[in-house]
Amino acid sequence: MTIRLQGVLAPVITPFHEKSEDLDVAAFTRNVHALVGAGLHGIVVCGSTGEAALLSDDERRVLLEAARGATPRDRVLLMGAGAESTRQTLKRCVDAKAAGADAVLVVAPHYYSNAMNIEALRVHYRAVADQSPLPVMLYNIPKYMHFALPPELVGELAQHSNVIGIKDSSGDLNMLGGFLKAQSDSFSVITGNGSTFAQALQAGARGGILAVADFAPTLCLQVYDAFKKGDVATANEMQVAMKPLATVIVAELGVPGVKTACDVAGLAGGTVRRPLVDLDEAAEQRVRELLAGIVVAA
Repeated sequence: MTIRLQGVLAPVITPFHEKSEDLDVAAFTRNVHALVGAGLHGIVVCGSTGEAALLSDDERRVLLEAARGATPRDRVLLMGAGAESTRQTLKRCVDAKAAGADAVLVVAPHYYSNAMNIEALRVHYRAVADQSPLPVMLYNIPKYMHFALPPELVGELAQHSNVIGIKDSSGDLNMLGGFLKAQSDSFSVITGNGSTFAQALQAGARGGILAVADFAPTLCLQVYDAFKKGDVATANEMQVAMKPLATVIVAELGVPGVKTACDVAGLAGGTVRRPLVDLDEAAEQRVRELLAGIVVAA
């Protein structure tokens, strides 16, 4: 298929059985079916919201295979493939191809963050782009990387025939603007920040990979669809409703917040995997209050 990076995609959570913390593949599959049924344009497996850092490579494969079975071919299926070494990243790209992904989302190595200067990042990403059997999407998330991808490097990598876009989760519209200078017919800029989704679209982003879409896909689609119709006023109005979900449930409460919101929305959220900790009763109540009256999952 031709990869079209646009619209609203969900970086799906990874449900676990409560006591064992083993994968709950049946619950995962039900979630993907529901999100696809809600009309989302794609699914992202093993991203930050999916607790990718806490999963083994075997678990990643199992999840991707389940997602492939639940995701129609006319929707994009992305796989998080970033690792701390170039070698491991490439192995994950190969594994993602074998398990049915359409493209890979590759966060920069960041454990040795002080060593990740522009030349180290250039060597890494060029090797991945050259050798990956799947198209590559760059992933900029300063919150976890502790640095940002330099816009000049992104502009350079955007010229590579196997690099198709970037997900920018910084929430910094000025930084997004720097990446947008590289956008072309073959390279798409996608926001990963729900609190500024409408503004990112208005700046030129082609869509969003949004954790809010895990539990409120309809609201995310309302922002996107209104923007695409040229109804900026409605897009901005829907964005006002989305912002507290993104700033509190996603950004402040993190993965435990998103999983609780999925439970409230009628999907399978459940427990997080240690060392993450589930929300306390007061935080759970905040999630319920924020979602009251919101059209959540299908």
